[in-house]
Amino acid sequence: MAYPWRVALRVSIAPIVCLALCVPAGAQRLLRGSPSARIATNHGSESTNGGTDRGLTNLGRALPPTMLDTVGWQAALDRAGFSPGIIDGIMGPKTRMGLRTFQEFNGLPVTDLPDDATLAGLGAFKAPALRRYVLTKADAAAVGPHPTKWLARSKLDRLAYQSLAVLAAERGHCTRKLLALLNPRVNLDRLKPGDAIIFPNVASPSWLRGGRDASDSTDSNGAAAWVEVDFRLKMIRVIDEAGRVGALFHCSIARDRSNLPGGPCLVKTIAMNPTYTFDPAKWPEVKDVNRRLLIPPGPRNPVGVCWIGLSLAGYGIHGTPKPELIGKTGSHGCIRLTNWDAVRLSRIVRVGTKVRFIQSNVGVARAR
Repeated sequence: MAYPWRVALRVSIAPIVCLALCVPAGAQRLLRGSPSARIATNHGSESTNGGTDRGLTNLGRALPPTMLDTVGWQAALDRAGFSPGIIDGIMGPKTRMGLRTFQEFNGLPVTDLPDDATLAGLGAFKAPALRRYVLTKADAAAVGPHPTKWLARSKLDRLAYQSLAVLAAERGHCTRKLLALLNPRVNLDRLKPGDAIIFPNVASPSWLRGGRDASDSTDSNGAAAWVEVDFRLKMIRVIDEAGRVGALFHCSIARDRSNLPGGPCLVKTIAMNPTYTFDPAKWPEVKDVNRRLLIPPGPRNPVGVCWIGLSLAGYGIHGTPKPELIGKTGSHGCIRLTNWDAVRLSRIVRVGTKVRFIQSNVGVARAR
């Protein structure tokens, strides 16, 4: 099947170092006969913001067709609110869980596979898999010093992105490795305003465009009847009034299970671009700080760009400065999401939304 996002610019394919890609047998039917990989350009405001086309003219090779298809599935799931995890072009367990949950929510045959029924259900597939973005002076201004010492961090006004490449990967909800594969002739370490780059076509959170303070719930759709945090599967499910899983996000939980939150609670506060209070008593591994420090806001803040405080003292659901480590490393006790998923969750919940903690063996479509 030729997917709808395979439009616009043709590019040649040169050999690429093999990146493990497991495509389910049931999906092979969709991939057979696919044409050479193509890159689709976005014709919205971000493709006409005054930059050059260097990123496209330098693009001498594309992803293998099957990997491009997987990026398309992952981007569409991300846009629909059923997270595939960080986008990497690999049909792994997080992507399959996103497919499964989307299928269950929409009453489709549950196959965990990218099949025809799911393709039809994900109307977002009318959009291209990839988008072209021209870096701006505002993007460059969002990059700044990134000290590793807590005291040095506390002296800054804002914890900015380490580089434009880090900003671009976060903008595309993807790994640095995938970003490099999508832009093989672009030096990601020397990006500058005016350079065009390619990344997955995902919706930009409003905080990237100077969005509202999330404590103002007027822009929230209020879709969540409650939120379910699954410690075993390391995921957050948003449950709607019908008891269905209407959104899915992958998370990190406490490294020490004795620090996991317990019992039912409520969303108590929602804040964008929060500060963070560093308490050395909670960081025994840090030996060079003996007092509390106020850490400034920014995407590299320890709790990211969004804090959803819970009615359990000291606990919250929040973003992270290291999105590629979600689900792989543990926190000190809070629930950690990528920045973009934390922002999206903040748009769905309200102050007073119930939060439950469970441990399950499999994903569920209808909450128990």
